[in-house]
Amino acid sequence: MDIAKSIKNLRESTGMSRKEFSEHTGIPVRTLEDWEAGRRTPPEYIPRLLAYQIRFEDIFALKEKSTDNVSIITDPDGKKVVLINDIRFKSRRSIDWDEIEQIIRKYIGKYYEIAETAEKVYIGSDFPDEFTHSKYTKAIKGANEKAKANAITAIGELIQIADNKAESPDYDRKHGNKAKNGWYRYDTRFGIPVYSELGEIDRYNIFRARMLVRCDDQNKLYLYDIVQIKKETSTPLE
Repeated sequence: MDIAKSIKNLRESTGMSRKEFSEHTGIPVRTLEDWEAGRRTPPEYIPRLLAYQIRFEDIFALKEKSTDNVSIITDPDGKKVVLINDIRFKSRRSIDWDEIEQIIRKYIGKYYEIAETAEKVYIGSDFPDEFTHSKYTKAIKGANEKAKANAITAIGELIQIADNKAESPDYDRKHGNKAKNGWYRYDTRFGIPVYSELGEIDRYNIFRARMLVRCDDQNKLYLYDIVQIKKETSTPLE
C-alpha cells in the first residue's frame, strides 16, 4: 500500500473528515489533501506515527470501560504488547527487591499457556528468588530496573504473548534435574505508563525482554527469570 492510500485509510478509519482530522492531529488540511491526492509525499514514518496515535487513543477508550490493571493489545505491526495500566513502583529509587520477592511468591504453583506454542509454563519455588536477586537484577539500574519491578503484576500475560522461541542446553549441567532437558528463551514485550504532573497517564514506554525458561527431567517448563529488559527506541504508544 502506498503512503497516500495508507494515510487516507487511517483517517477514514477514525470516521473523521479532513478538517476534523486536521484539528485532531495538528496537520494542516491542505497538507492532508496533498498527501492523500499524492501531490506531495510525506516521510515514510508519518503513517506509522499516525497509526500509533490512533491506537494509543483507542487504548484509553477501552481503559475507560475496564478496571483491569493489565491488558494485552496488538500494535500496528501486529505484535502483542502487555500494558500495565497501574504500576506499583513509580520511583526509580530504593526498589525493595525483598518486598517484591514476597509479592511474587503468590505465583508459585501456577502455570500459564503461551498462545503461540500452546506450551504450559509453570512457576516454581526458585523463580521469586532468581527474579529478584539474580546477577542481572543486581546489575540493572534506572528505567530498566523500574520496568522489571513493575513487570511482577503481569507475569501471566508476559508468558501468554511470548514468541521467538530458542533452545539451548544446560551447559555443565549446572542446574541438575531442574534443567536436565535444557533451556528455552522467549521474547516478550510490555508497556508501563508515564505520568504527567497531574498524575494522569501521558504515554506508555514500551520495553522488550527475554524470558528464561528451564525444562526439567519431566519435560515440564518453568519460568526462571526475565532478563535483557530494554526500552524500545521507537515507542508505539508515545
